[in-house]
Amino acid sequence: MSFVYYLFSILFLVLISPLVLSFIKSVKMFLLYKKPASLLQGYRNFAKLLQKECIISKESSAITKIAPFLVLSPLVLTLFFLPPIAKESYYIGFVDAFTITGLMSLSTFFLMLLGLDSGNSFGGIGSSREAFISALVEPAMILTIFSISLMANNLGIAKAAINLNAHFPINHMASFTFALISFFILLLAETGRIPVDNPETHLELTMVHEAMILDISGFNLALIEMASSLKFIIFASIFVSLFMPFGLGFGAVFAVPLFFVKVLLVALVVALIETNIAKLRLFKVPNLLGIAIVFAFLSLISFYVLGGGR
Repeated sequence: MSFVYYLFSILFLVLISPLVLSFIKSVKMFLLYKKPASLLQGYRNFAKLLQKECIISKESSAITKIAPFLVLSPLVLTLFFLPPIAKESYYIGFVDAFTITGLMSLSTFFLMLLGLDSGNSFGGIGSSREAFISALVEPAMILTIFSISLMANNLGIAKAAINLNAHFPINHMASFTFALISFFILLLAETGRIPVDNPETHLELTMVHEAMILDISGFNLALIEMASSLKFIIFASIFVSLFMPFGLGFGAVFAVPLFFVKVLLVALVVALIETNIAKLRLFKVPNLLGIAIVFAFLSLISFYVLGGGR
């Protein structure tokens, strides 16, 4: 029965991923005094892309044909390593920060290859910018998850979330808060949200993610869009499991709706930030990601200073 809950949680995350992004867009439109888009718009866009013709440039190589699958595959694999949603669910407890970060980086690597293979200037610009941002995000992400895992007394992410639910680190609230701030900044950066990137723009001076997929259409674009929504739900799931761990000890009847509400709360905060903050210039992004790295270091240092290492 626990394995059934495990498979259900993976399917649940896949199904709600377009809904969460549609929720962010609807909240932003509401705050801007516009008519909100339907929460089902993400599913409609996906269905529309599946019906469109897939056009591939003559200048591109075989990478363009296989890269969309390689972008999506590591993210689908990551879904199997996430913390459990409910108490009865099966989970894989040995996966640590290095594995999760490595899978995310692998997906980003193939996305950058896809942008470079298009042969146009936009794809190259987007790929170079993505590499620039990822080089700063990955060490901060490893440090942050490693720090919160130490507080949970287990390096495995799934087991760490369960331990945090059972024994919340009240004595290390400073370290916990530093790690929370750092990871939320990384969530915005790695999922391409404002202030690091704007997922709704096609202006060549500002776009990062969109620049790499300008030449992609049809089924391939549907795979890329699915990967984008999965990446957000993965980061949101890790965030609520590690930094809002209450509810993991409940049964599936209560835990699943509570988990969904927590994810929507994260999406609401993202929408509020995107509505009230302008996108940063590219050369200002390292300042923001530097803050994430500093907070990750502060989380580790304060944990040991307060005696957590003993």
